[in-house]
Amino acid sequence: MTDTAVARAALLDTATLSDALDRHGLNGQCYRIRPCASTCRIAGRAWTLLYGPAGSPAGTVGDYIDDVAPGSVIVLDNGGRDNATVWGDILTEVANARGIAGTVIDGINRDVALALELGYPIYSKGHWMRTGKDRVQVEATGVPVNIGDVRVCPGDLVRGDADGVVVIPRAHEEQVLATAEQIQAAEDAIRADVRAGTSLREARQKHRYHQLQTRNPG
Repeated sequence: MTDTAVARAALLDTATLSDALDRHGLNGQCYRIRPCASTCRIAGRAWTLLYGPAGSPAGTVGDYIDDVAPGSVIVLDNGGRDNATVWGDILTEVANARGIAGTVIDGINRDVALALELGYPIYSKGHWMRTGKDRVQVEATGVPVNIGDVRVCPGDLVRGDADGVVVIPRAHEEQVLATAEQIQAAEDAIRADVRAGTSLREARQKHRYHQLQTRNPG
C-alpha cells in the first residue's frame, strides 16, 4: 500500500518543508545532520533506536536490521557521539538489499565507500573508523529519540536531501505538507513570472514571498 504522505514529501525539498515547519511553529530541522553525499535522498517513516554508554559487561550495538520494514528510515540516536560509530558496511549492505530508505544518525558512521558505491543514503554528523562495540549499547527500540535537537517518534515522516534532514511529526504532517505544497506553488509562480519578464521584486510581492515561512498565529 502506498503511503501518500511519504510520496508527497518525496516531491518536496527540505528547504520548502523547513519553511512550512516554521509556519506552523514546529522544530523539525535536524541541526548539523548532513548527507554522506550530495546525491543522497530519503523519504520514509522513522524506525527508532536509542543508544547509551556500554555497561559492564557491555551490551550489543544491535542486531535489529532484520526487523526493519522496507521503506523505513532507520533513525539512530547515539547522543551525538563523534568518538564511536554505530553504522558500517555490513549494515549498509543489508539495509540496501532489504529496501530500507536510508539511515539517520545523531552521531557518526564509518565505511562511507560502500554507501557511496551502492548509493545508500546515510545522514550523520560525520564519519570516522572507530567502532562503537564495547563503547555503546542498545537501550531501546521503538521509542522517541533525539536527532540534531529534534524529537523523532516512531512513524514520524523523515525527508532528507542535499541540504540535510527534516522530521515532520505524524500528528502535524497533513498541515505541514499542505503548507509546503502551497509554498512550492508560490515559488514556482515567482520563477515563472520572472522568466516572463516580471522583476523579481514585483514577483515576490505578488506571491507574498517574504511571508511564506512566517509563523501562522492560528
